[in-house]
Amino acid sequence: MIQQFTTSLIFQTRGRGLLEVTPEVADWVAKAGLAEGLLTVFVRHTSASLVIQENADPDVRGDLDRFFARLAPDGDPLFRHRDEGADDMPAHVRAALTAVQLSIPLYGGRLALGTWQGIYLWEHRTRPHRRELVLHLLGA
Repeated sequence: MIQQFTTSLIFQTRGRGLLEVTPEVADWVAKAGLAEGLLTVFVRHTSASLVIQENADPDVRGDLDRFFARLAPDGDPLFRHRDEGADDMPAHVRAALTAVQLSIPLYGGRLALGTWQGIYLWEHRTRPHRRELVLHLLGA
């Protein structure tokens, strides 16, 4: 019999950077008690995003931040939207280039992540923010 569960998780970021949320998401999935299914993770913001990325070497996260700083720099004169500061529109561009939703299979009662994969909330604003993730699990 197919079942579904939903919840939201709140995270406080420290400002721009990647925050691993795998433990909190995996704990909630484990409590649901399903063996197989599909988890959808959705971030309810336009200046933050979600990625699945390596969780072993912190240099990967730093390199990603540096790459996006070059790709969409704060204060770029190209951008007109600056309602909340020089990092406002670059944060929207960074979110548009990544993802606001992830789908992760559930296999054997666990998220089917690879050995070095983690789920990250990517804060694109320079100051701390309260971010909400909505999780939806469908399976048996």
